[in-house]
Amino acid sequence: MAVKPLEDRVLVKPIEAETKTASGIYLPETAKEKPVKGNVVATGPGKRLENGKRAEMSVSKGDTVVYGKYAGTEVEIKGEKHLILRESELLGVIEG
Repeated sequence: MAVKPLEDRVLVKPIEAETKTASGIYLPETAKEKPVKGNVVATGPGKRLENGKRAEMSVSKGDTVVYGKYAGTEVEIKGEKHLILRESELLGVIEG
């Protein structure tokens, strides 16, 4: 099953936060923060402009992005959690 986002939406697979702190302490499940980074799995064609053309997406498949803690809609695809977000909900692209 493949999911193709519509308009200016982006399908992101969240990157789970580390379960161990820098000092070596393991965090329990209840202490973990919600992920705010993820990998772009698929993008839509872009938002339709008033002139009928589509705006180019600023992210592409494979990019690592940062988004708000409570942004997007959670969906489960093949037993794995993903997020569908609007491009405007993305805060930035991690380079390097």
